[in-house]
Amino acid sequence: MTNIPAARSEAHVLLVEDDEVIRNTVRMLLERYGFTVSTAGDGLTGLELFRETGPDLLLLDVMLPELDGIGLCRRVRELSLVPILMMSARGDTLDVVSGLEAGADDYVVKPCESAILVARIRSLLRRASFPTAVPAGDGSPGDEESTATFGDLTIDTRGMEVRRAGHTLALTPTELRMLLEFAASPGVVLERRTLLSRVWDHAWHGDTRVVDLHVQRLRAKIGAERIETVRGFGYKLRR
Repeated sequence: MTNIPAARSEAHVLLVEDDEVIRNTVRMLLERYGFTVSTAGDGLTGLELFRETGPDLLLLDVMLPELDGIGLCRRVRELSLVPILMMSARGDTLDVVSGLEAGADDYVVKPCESAILVARIRSLLRRASFPTAVPAGDGSPGDEESTATFGDLTIDTRGMEVRRAGHTLALTPTELRMLLEFAASPGVVLERRTLLSRVWDHAWHGDTRVVDLHVQRLRAKIGAERIETVRGFGYKLRR
């Protein structure tokens, strides 16, 4: 097993997994690296625990009794923008797409190497605490240097707040980090691999479907016309 340093803080992870062996194995792994872990064996219990404990991150399996992982993910997204990492035993297109469309930030395929699982969790937690560095000025008008404006879209990089036509948008940490990457280089095409590396911290070869699904979700919130697809290359934020 790859050696990775212990977690620096006792972030609270809620693990929802119906397989007792896997549940206990993952719980012990995360506790070894400094995480506080609550567990549930089905989706309904997981939802109840989520409401009671308010975890920093939700780690859930796709295939769950009572309420499956997709349904649980949707229910949680109605309540919170907490980071969600899905686990899929199959890793097929339907599982991946359904999980991301339901609001998950990322996914891993079981069995997953310990180092990769812990790294993905830490990446999501960092993203939630510090979505990204403040982007460089792009010449857009704004009240302060920390504010960038693109039409009716205003991005406050200091307050980490995004408004559209004066209304504050509820963006997940992943969506916010992606938008800030675009805003840092308006009009510049960002390749999927570049976004995967900068937003998800994936040093390994990740699945670019994660990028595509998050672009779709971001478009639905900030306006489909704001992010342009450049076929064969990637995406760019229109000036």
